[in-house]
Amino acid sequence: MRVLIADGHDVRVMEPAQSWSRENLLAEHGVQAHQSFAEQFPMLADKVTIMDGELDEALDGADVVLVHEWNEPALVAEIGAKRAQGGRFTLLFHDTHHRMVSEPDAMARYDLSAYDGVLAFGEALSEAYRRYGWGERVFTWHEAADTDLFHPPETALSRDGAVWIGNWGDGERSLEIREYMLDPAGAVGVPLDIYGVRYPEEAKLELARRGIRYHGWAANARAPDIFARHLFTMHVPRRFYVSHLPGIPTIRIFEALACGIPLISAPWEDVEHLFSPGSDFLQARTPSEMPSLMRDVINDDALRQALAARGLQTVQARHSCAHRAQELLAIVDGLRRTQAKAAA
Repeated sequence: MRVLIADGHDVRVMEPAQSWSRENLLAEHGVQAHQSFAEQFPMLADKVTIMDGELDEALDGADVVLVHEWNEPALVAEIGAKRAQGGRFTLLFHDTHHRMVSEPDAMARYDLSAYDGVLAFGEALSEAYRRYGWGERVFTWHEAADTDLFHPPETALSRDGAVWIGNWGDGERSLEIREYMLDPAGAVGVPLDIYGVRYPEEAKLELARRGIRYHGWAANARAPDIFARHLFTMHVPRRFYVSHLPGIPTIRIFEALACGIPLISAPWEDVEHLFSPGSDFLQARTPSEMPSLMRDVINDDALRQALAARGLQTVQARHSCAHRAQELLAIVDGLRRTQAKAAA
């Protein structure tokens, strides 16, 4: 949003009136937590509104409409119907989840017949859409880091221990979290801080038994400061991104590397060559390799500096929001050119 606005585009975001995230945020952390967005992003605060009026009003004057896959199927279909009835906007479905392969029946409820294209956040997910007949109208549009927010600290801070910012995973990576993070951190004796939501009570009790500090929810805008106070962080992909959708790293890798913090990852196959494992970050092939990699990062200052510098360089060169904004504009332009040729 910030990049597009800076380039002169008028960008609006419509949030569902019954937003699970907002309602739970208010219930657990109060109004101040909700207001923190406006404090962190004052230039965006008036661009995000609750969609409690007519859909025609929300779509009025739009040139491009992106609809995220976590919206209700009825809303997705209704917006598609507006496009089919003569809407003059380019309509794109934005998918940043694994449900196309993990819950195909649920995704089949979405009527995308009037959509001009699909934005999928990894090539493996794009291939899944191609198998459903989308052909050249599905585009791989990776996640990225907002480098205006996610960047190394301006002044050096005292760093200690490891940190992980992520959710428990709803059973999709609970075993992997234990094998690649909790057990190795305990074996090495490195202090570990964890931030995230949707941790069941038994998970919280387990963390407490292990002496791991669980801090609960943290606004994403706080992540750079949290990273800046730790020696390294970790990435533990959900199981579907290893077994069914290889090559999709999810957003936290982009944001962590942009902050200049060394990262150690559980195994995932970078089939799209987004990064250079071993240079941008370290990767354990098995749980038994994690303690050794942790010790290397803890004890080798030169290694930490090299990993931080290389990871930051890769994000700045290829994976910033500025890169994605230009990719989006190119996708829209290409779609319109193809449609114009077909209509001629």
